Amino acid sequence: MRILLVSPFDYGVAGGVNEHIAALDREFQRRGHDTRILAAASPNEGEGDDGHIHRIGLAYPLPSNGSRARIAISPMVTLRVRNFLASEPFDVIHAHEPLTPMLCLAALMHSRSATVGTFHASRPSNIMYHYTKAILDLFFEKIDVRVAVSEAARTFVDTYFPAEFEIVPNGIELLHYGADVLPLPELMDGRPNILFVGRFDEPRKGLRYLVQAMPLVRSQYPDARLIVVGEGESERYQRALEASGIHDTIWAGYVSHERKARYYASCDVFCAPSVARESFGIVLLEAMATGKPVVAAANEGYAAVINDGENGVLVPPRDEHALALAIVRVLADRDFRERISEGGLRRAGDFAWPVVAERLLDVYDRAMVARAAPVTRVWPTEIAGRRG
Repeated sequence: MRILLVSPFDYGVAGGVNEHIAALDREFQRRGHDTRILAAASPNEGEGDDGHIHRIGLAYPLPSNGSRARIAISPMVTLRVRNFLASEPFDVIHAHEPLTPMLCLAALMHSRSATVGTFHASRPSNIMYHYTKAILDLFFEKIDVRVAVSEAARTFVDTYFPAEFEIVPNGIELLHYGADVLPLPELMDGRPNILFVGRFDEPRKGLRYLVQAMPLVRSQYPDARLIVVGEGESERYQRALEASGIHDTIWAGYVSHERKARYYASCDVFCAPSVARESFGIVLLEAMATGKPVVAAANEGYAAVINDGENGVLVPPRDEHALALAIVRVLADRDFRERISEGGLRRAGDFAWPVVAERLLDVYDRAMVARAAPVTRVWPTEIAGRRG
């Protein structure tokens, strides 16, 4: 099968959607499928085509879901995507966040192949969806099979575009984690390590509540150590910790995929205090796959991954006291810690990339059947022409 995976985002910047596409790409190739990736280009690298990844349109940051999405917004992208699709036939075009300008919209507009769209995001509202729904409906109808990575993501997009959605989750590279991953020697000094992974300068990631919980944890475990992996401005968090007498927090910054796995292997508790707008919990699965106990805020996306008390612990969002109590319980109760860690390992197995890829290949088959059925789709330019 010849498959085009489309990302609207700058492919030179790490992010959940791009990592999802890269993992799918590897798994499909391993199975013998012929794949291509279409994505936006970093301004400092420029556009180009290496024969596998085709970068069209320079990406620029725009506010999105409490963060900044780097997308290509030039209208010229549309013509260039049309020419690309005309020159290379595909059996399936799989667009991720398919209603995001401009690459995905251009791919939907000019697709003559079976088309699948995966919706990743979950948030309270979307201004673009609200004000451009009449136009986006036309693109939405071009998608033969619609996919959401979680029930939270499905609920969000269904609010604006009611339809049937297949739930196919994000995946996890099980072989990259697990018992074979070596912990970092400098962290194996007998101190309890509490790990956070994420872009902590985004308020929705909830690091402030873990920072506020640390003095409470230290009252029971004076040598407990907080380790923060990810990008962000740490100064204000450092000041808050130091005001509580905590001077030994480790700020690891951005780390490679390989080193991140070693941080997971080095922790005693993984903590994910995100308060909202999480459609899924890939960091939860990474920790689970490493056999580590997970304490997380009970936002909708995380609650879809964790069964409280079985494969992790859920606490109310924005509650540093509940967060501290859960961390202390996991550290103190060995039987409980081992039970939820074993449950996490089993849960992570449900999201292995081979499992996810197999489900998507079934989706692709159904999309090709749906595309074979004749459907009349009218575009705005055609409407204008008829009115003229």
